Amino acid sequence: MRVVLGLTGASGAIYGYRMLEELRKSGVQVVAIASEMALRILEDETGHTRQDVSALCKLFSNDDLAAPMSSGSNLFDAMVIAPCSMKTLGSIASGVSSSLIARVADVALKERRRLILVTRETPLSAIQIRNMLTVTEAGAIVLPACPGFYHRPKDVESLVDHVVGKTLDQLGIENSLFERWRGHDAWE
Repeated sequence: MRVVLGLTGASGAIYGYRMLEELRKSGVQVVAIASEMALRILEDETGHTRQDVSALCKLFSNDDLAAPMSSGSNLFDAMVIAPCSMKTLGSIASGVSSSLIARVADVALKERRRLILVTRETPLSAIQIRNMLTVTEAGAIVLPACPGFYHRPKDVESLVDHVVGKTLDQLGIENSLFERWRGHDAWE
């Protein structure tokens, strides 16, 4: 599987970095696209740097509209944007591909490839909610960074891993990052 990971300037950079670690661990081929603000927030929030991302995968600038993934002829299976800023969501919803992340998301939608947007904002305006509906109707999956608590998280890492695990589930990648709901288990 080939996955493009977009890192935008929203708070919650740890979601993208953990996603990158887990995709690599699962043997997925991954390339990343990061805006300058995303890299700045990553360092501010986690201490991880551009070099840390580059050590895990090939890293493209969000300004590089000539990157291979900007064309539908470049075969990738899915794109995950984590975190997905409301600016990026709005660009995708309106079809404005002025950045590499927005262009690759546009390619994913037009080529009917999986696009998962891990949005990170609260509260939401009516415009943002409409944008989420628009991208959903176009085929994207909106997966807000809203961790569950049924797995009784003990720390922030457990909360992050819940969201990352749910995102990996959407990609069809097995993971054990969180304990699944066992209420009335129909499969046992």
